[in-house]
Amino acid sequence: MFQKPLTEIFPEPPAGLDPSALDEARIPQHVAVIMDGNGRWAKKRALNRLKGHKAGIEAVRETIRCANDCGVRYLTIYSFSTENWKRPKEEVTGLMELFAKTMLAEVDGLHEEGVRVRTVGDISALPAETRAAFEEAWEKTRDNTGMTLNVAVNYGSRDEMLHAVRGVVGDLMATAHETGSMPEITEELFASHLYTAGQPDPELLIRTSGELRISNFLLWQIAYSEIYVTDVLWPDFNRYEFLRALLNYQARDRRFGGLK
Repeated sequence: MFQKPLTEIFPEPPAGLDPSALDEARIPQHVAVIMDGNGRWAKKRALNRLKGHKAGIEAVRETIRCANDCGVRYLTIYSFSTENWKRPKEEVTGLMELFAKTMLAEVDGLHEEGVRVRTVGDISALPAETRAAFEEAWEKTRDNTGMTLNVAVNYGSRDEMLHAVRGVVGDLMATAHETGSMPEITEELFASHLYTAGQPDPELLIRTSGELRISNFLLWQIAYSEIYVTDVLWPDFNRYEFLRALLNYQARDRRFGGLK
């Protein structure tokens, strides 16, 4: 359900883009975003990569607000992967400081809008200041009932699935010890140990910068997600690009392997 009139969510649409074509009944519950292109955006402007990451913050802010206003219930943004530690130390350090600063600056506004902020990934490896910022955001917003914002940080899907397997094995051993029998391993049992346990799988996956790869992101959860790729670099992504993605999604015929 739209949280505001469409004329407020999309006040100045570009020519040829009609917000009124958006079907309120077909807004995806869960949207996942691979935010790519900060480095290329900076390089085109002869800036260092960290400047690109800082420029991308406005796109994050606008996407969160727009998704919430459009009635999306879960938004997962890919902020830092388990492989991103391989980047230059200066860039990684700058990113961690940027995460902490941005989270602390934004959490009150998100809280006022009823957004619940949580992380997906292993935050134990983050610097103390960054980890504390995410933990503070979770504590402040955990009881909110609006959109859930999943910040994927130190996240990798293979790592997540190994984490889930360990949880499943622990459950099986505990049950076998208590009952003397081994329970069936089901999709539901496995999914209950993922970082996104209890959330619907993303119906829509957006990737910016034109790259055609998944990058170790939500491999289990996106089994039947509709994928939308745009050439727009992440710092240039805005509510109207989000609208294009939603309209493209609503034009799809989702069959889930069957026929209609």
